[in-house]
Amino acid sequence: MVRQGGGRLDRLVTELLYLRDSELLEFTATVVAVEGNRVALDRTAFYPTGGGQPHDTGVLGGRAVTDVRKGEGGLAWHAVAGELPAVGAEVSGVVDGDRRFALMRTHTALHVLCGVIWNEYRVPVTGGDMQPLSARMDFAFDPLPEGFKETIERRVNEELAAARPVEVSFLPRGEAVLDEALIRTKVNLVPVSVAEVRVVDIVGLDKQADGGTHVSSTDQVGRVRVVKTESKGKGFKRLRIEVVDA
Repeated sequence: MVRQGGGRLDRLVTELLYLRDSELLEFTATVVAVEGNRVALDRTAFYPTGGGQPHDTGVLGGRAVTDVRKGEGGLAWHAVAGELPAVGAEVSGVVDGDRRFALMRTHTALHVLCGVIWNEYRVPVTGGDMQPLSARMDFAFDPLPEGFKETIERRVNEELAAARPVEVSFLPRGEAVLDEALIRTKVNLVPVSVAEVRVVDIVGLDKQADGGTHVSSTDQVGRVRVVKTESKGKGFKRLRIEVVDA
């Protein structure tokens, strides 16, 4: 492995530009480490796989980005095709906008789904996963209410059409832990090393500690189809959804 200045890798941290601007698709950065077929940067707009959201793709220094992962010491590692840039090189990055926007729409749809279910049934989410324009989410229902699939699809689409603003803010960890609206999202599980908690608020509907990318208004999502519901055991029900154009 080659690293910038020969310093300790665990002291290097990648600035995650998407945390403050999900619509940012182009940026410049400096390569701080190289290992195998991947490079770490001092800053990036590429989202690394995590929190149920898959990584972005795009181009870095003219090379295709095929994977992005968080690694040791807070670095974001970018797997690239072809010859790697050298440590210390300045590179330009371009995120695939179609994939990013599809994931933004999907992630926001899942937050709306969580908000609707929590507000109507007081049932928490227990897990989830997404791909561009499709996702699954697990809830602690036992059993599902009668007519649940149709009711939830209608209510989620009503909230999407309501054009609720989606706001991002940052709270000191101590304040976030005390925020009652965030307790159900298990903000206390955020690593103690994180001093500032990022909060995504779909105003009037759902508020969560979250590191993903989102649209700025729910009407940018389109519509949601609840494809199916599944029972995975006692207190473990799964919903599969698709995001479609309005």
